[in-house]
Amino acid sequence: MLCEDKFYSIYGKYPEGVTFSPYRVCPIGAHSDHNLGKITGLAIDKGIHIAFGPKQNGVVEMVSLQFPKRAQWHISSVPKQKENDWADYLRGATWALSKKHNLNIGLCGVIEGSLPIGGLSSSAAVILAFLTALCKVNSIILTKQELIDTAFDAELNYVGVSVGKLDQSCETLSKKNHLLYLDTKDDSYELIPTNPEMKPYKIAIFFSGLEHNLAGSKYNMRVDELRSGIYALKAFAGIEYGKYNETNARDVTPEIFYEYKDKLPVPFAKRCEHWYTEFQRVEKGAQAWRKGDIEEFGKLSFESGWSSIHNWESGAPEQIKLYEIMRNTDGIYGGRFCGAGFKGCCMALIDPAFEESIIKTVSEQYISSFPSLKEKYSVHICESADGIDCEG
Repeated sequence: MLCEDKFYSIYGKYPEGVTFSPYRVCPIGAHSDHNLGKITGLAIDKGIHIAFGPKQNGVVEMVSLQFPKRAQWHISSVPKQKENDWADYLRGATWALSKKHNLNIGLCGVIEGSLPIGGLSSSAAVILAFLTALCKVNSIILTKQELIDTAFDAELNYVGVSVGKLDQSCETLSKKNHLLYLDTKDDSYELIPTNPEMKPYKIAIFFSGLEHNLAGSKYNMRVDELRSGIYALKAFAGIEYGKYNETNARDVTPEIFYEYKDKLPVPFAKRCEHWYTEFQRVEKGAQAWRKGDIEEFGKLSFESGWSSIHNWESGAPEQIKLYEIMRNTDGIYGGRFCGAGFKGCCMALIDPAFEESIIKTVSEQYISSFPSLKEKYSVHICESADGIDCEG
């Protein structure tokens, strides 16, 4: 791997180990985990590799093959404020892990991503791969749930993105040829095996050519609009408010939303509409997967994408165009924006028999619409995969 070669060129020795965290797709359940919704997810066989070795002096020194500038800090003195660069996620991971475990040994490492950045939760993947490496050199063993919680803490409370646990959970709990069905309210989950009667499928990733960054997008604003709508619904229904930041859509029943939604400002009502309908789609999607009905599951994924555009109001014009092309391409069961839907990519569940024609049709129509992105646009065909190995 390139990260191992780069490590050797920098340090004159081979790395002690290489950790890997897969990327993930969320066919149904987007924009809901931050308010304790339910999600579906699949890890894919592409992701983040980190080649690493220990540093006895406690220094963390990281290089990324995707970004310039080497990042460096000490495990006992992580900067209190983020520095607004790619390494904030790793500083946050160090900070979060050190709250519960004594860190004595630093590490040097080289990060390599196997796909372009944007929409596959590369931020969570790099945190998880880094945490696994840092635990290994410090002889720390985390359970899967501890790994999820630590990565979540890093991104939410250090980097400052209002994420839920969808990304970390998919990249940790997933199992090849199974659908992850997760309730983020209590972290309970089910791995639903692919029904033997289900038609074959692969996962197509269509990169728009636009880079993606949650911290710099309207992601947090949308979460605030949803939460504000829920807070207002509590007032209309005479429910105890509680603290605003602890308010979640799961606190308010769908019946209350539909009774009072016309009293909400239109943006708030739309965000709530997405959350409640997405909750229903996830439950229907899990049942369709159990039955082996990938056409129904795909239809629900397309509906999720429609709601993301019209109710959550996410998606750059380029992503919306990709979604529209996908909906009208033979052999695609379903799909939607991948990730938060502010730039990045789209994912689709496809019939492998149509793979070549799908790539040709989608690519030609997209590049015809956005010729300036021809060199940055790309397509990748993936399979489902296991989640990260906590043992590294």
